[in-house]
Amino acid sequence: MRLNQDVIDLYDYFIHSDMDRRAFMDRLVTLAGGVAAANAALALLQSNYALAQTVPDNDPRLVAETWSYAGPHGVMSGSLVRLKGGAKRPAVLVIHENRGLNPHIRDVTRRVALDGYLAFGIDALSLDGGTPADEDQARAMFAKVDLNRIAESVAAAVPALAGHAESTGRVGAVGFCWGGGMVNQLAWRAPDLAAGVAYYGLQAPADKVPAIKAALMLHYAGTDERINAGIEAYRKALGEAGKSFEIFQYEGTQHAFNNDTGGARYNPEAAKLAWGRTMAHFSKVLGAPPKA
Repeated sequence: MRLNQDVIDLYDYFIHSDMDRRAFMDRLVTLAGGVAAANAALALLQSNYALAQTVPDNDPRLVAETWSYAGPHGVMSGSLVRLKGGAKRPAVLVIHENRGLNPHIRDVTRRVALDGYLAFGIDALSLDGGTPADEDQARAMFAKVDLNRIAESVAAAVPALAGHAESTGRVGAVGFCWGGGMVNQLAWRAPDLAAGVAYYGLQAPADKVPAIKAALMLHYAGTDERINAGIEAYRKALGEAGKSFEIFQYEGTQHAFNNDTGGARYNPEAAKLAWGRTMAHFSKVLGAPPKA
C-alpha cells in the first residue's frame, strides 16, 4: 500500500499536536477513503516496537542500569549503557522523541554503547512520573510540559555525564524529532557540550546561536515542511557566528526517516548513511572510544 503525502502529513500533525485519536481517525478515514483503508494506513505509520530490538537488552557485551542525577528541578533518570570492562569512554546523551523513553530509544542507546560510548538514554518526563506505557498519554504529556524546565533539567545531564567515573569528560548528544530540537537547545544551554547531532529537530533561536560551542551535525528529511522551514535561517545564523556545523538533507525521505520501528516513514538507506555520519562525528569531536 502506497501512502499519499496528505495521509503522512496528517499523521505527522497528529503526533506533534494535541489532536486526539478519535479526531485523527475520523480525518484519516476521509483521506484514506474508508475505515479499512484507514486502518491499513495506520498500521504502516505507527511504531511497531517488536522491531525495536536490534541489540538485545541482555546483550552479554553490555552493562545497563538505571542511572539518575540531580537536576535543577529534581532528580532525572534514564538508562545508562556501556561496554563491559570499566574503561573510560566519551559519553553520549540520547534524547527521545515526544513519546518518551520507549523501547526504540532504549535500543538506540544500546547501539551507541556498542560503538564504545558511555550512552545515557534520558527520560525527559522524569519530573512528571516518567514515560507512561501508553504512547498517546506520553504525547499528551509533552503538549503540557514546561519546555524551559525540561530543557534546564536535560542540560544538567551534560556535566553529570562528564563527571561519571567511566567518562573521559567529553560529552555529546544525539536526539530525534523532539529530542533533535532539545539537542539544539542544549547547544546553547550547556556550554560543556562538545558535539551535538540533531535529527529533524526544531532549530535554536537566532539570538541564542552566539552561545553555541558544540560542533553540530544536523540531519533533515527531504519532505518535512514543519521542521524544514527553519533550516536556512539556522544555517545563516550558524555561519555568520562562525560556528562548526554540517547540514545534511536526505531527498525522498520523510520526518522520522531514522526510526526503524516507524513503518512507512523509515528509510533504511538514509538512516544508515546518517548514522554512519553521526558516529564519525562523535569519534572525531569526542575522541575515538575503546571498542569491545
